[in-house]
Amino acid sequence: MKRYSPYIEFDRKDWASLRDHHTPLPLTESELEQLRGLNEHVSLQEVEEVYLPLTHLIHLYVGASQQLHQLTTTFLKKKARKTPFIIGIAGSVAVGKSTTARLLQTLLSRWDTHRRVDLVTTDGFLYPKAVLEEKGIMNRKGFPESYDIKRLMEFMGDIKSGKPNVRAPKYSHLTYDRIPDEESIINNPDILIVEGINVLQVKKQSPLFVSDFFDFSIYMDADETNIARWYVERFQLLRQTVFQNPDSYFHSRFGHLTAEEAEEAAQHTWKTINAKNLHENILPTKGRAQLILRKEADHSIQNIFLRKL
Repeated sequence: MKRYSPYIEFDRKDWASLRDHHTPLPLTESELEQLRGLNEHVSLQEVEEVYLPLTHLIHLYVGASQQLHQLTTTFLKKKARKTPFIIGIAGSVAVGKSTTARLLQTLLSRWDTHRRVDLVTTDGFLYPKAVLEEKGIMNRKGFPESYDIKRLMEFMGDIKSGKPNVRAPKYSHLTYDRIPDEESIINNPDILIVEGINVLQVKKQSPLFVSDFFDFSIYMDADETNIARWYVERFQLLRQTVFQNPDSYFHSRFGHLTAEEAEEAAQHTWKTINAKNLHENILPTKGRAQLILRKEADHSIQNIFLRKL
């Protein structure tokens, strides 16, 4: 007996055929270069075959959501208040979430009906380094307990209720810390993308989760062996670039390492921290996503899983 799946599976060819001819034109190569992550290999062909059909689908969801919101407010005899359509993007460290988020932000903003698309990452909601050190959980950074969930939930609630000028803390990957006294201002965009490893996680004994505020959610998926390799490759690139900056948090720790030493350090970090977080907190949330983008060893997305209605 065939096991039931809540998803409809598409290979890349079938998914590409779903692109509508009204979908705005794709990126130029120079635009795409600005959006790629450090060791990402997204091509213009992938933009056309994967991301343009996806933006068309989200465009349809946005329109349907706006209609439902209008119908509900009419039924309740209340004045309609514009609220952003919220997209959550989850997945492991080094799987390519940030690149996907930036691509979707750029492509979705090219539709006439929702040109204002903002992006927030949950890194800014990590507790400051000083707090993590005080709690003794610096080696648990990225795990659920390292986030200021209360502040994140308040932010999501304010966004979903249509409040203007909602503030989100900013994060620096150079200093590996929240930036003091710097915030992003989210002023009622048409679409808000929220990207982070923790956005689909649920908290025990909590009646409300971050994902409860999402109108659409995406999980970036790949074999763990591939993600681990991408993490090590990225670590090596950072060793040669960002870690050489004296202002980098990792300068004194990793900036002087040889390639062999860096390989060992990256493998150790992956096994003791990132892989553990993946198995305990991230991978179990995959089935909660409405769309799963499955990447192969060369970073290309070859399979797409869309949750059945």
